[in-house]
Amino acid sequence: MKIVLMFLLCCALQVSGQAPQSQSGHEHHAGTVESRGDMAMGFSHDKATHHFLLYPDGGAIQLTANDPNDSEDIAAIRMHLRHVSQMFAAGDFSAPMFIHDRVPPGVPVLKKAKDAVSYNFEEISSGAKVRIQTSDKKALNAVHEFLRFQISDHHTGDATTVSVPN
Repeated sequence: MKIVLMFLLCCALQVSGQAPQSQSGHEHHAGTVESRGDMAMGFSHDKATHHFLLYPDGGAIQLTANDPNDSEDIAAIRMHLRHVSQMFAAGDFSAPMFIHDRVPPGVPVLKKAKDAVSYNFEEISSGAKVRIQTSDKKALNAVHEFLRFQISDHHTGDATTVSVPN
């Protein structure tokens, strides 16, 4: 029995002296956002570039294929954003809630104000965008909160200030 205890003690000491192998909480969250995003979008985030843009009347979600000749991913992007525009217009934000594993800021207001916000799908070169517009002050603040959260959680590097669309 003493030999078994000594063996277990030695194993415990050896394991406790090793450097931790797990990811930090931030790295783990980023990885799960990416993997759930890939499932929700139907294509790899590595093959596309996201942009979340803030405008005086709302903003835009823009996705383009990294390879402008990749017709398969361009079609998948367009299908995904067409679906997103329809879901958001119906007050359904289950996709971003699934991807981020929580309710993104602004979503509760956007659900309530669904008739005051438009989500227009538009094809662009190598992808698509959803143009979000509203004249309702509370809804506008919610759109900006939602887009700033997306910028932060997806690490897009987009500006978090309001700009004029091109």
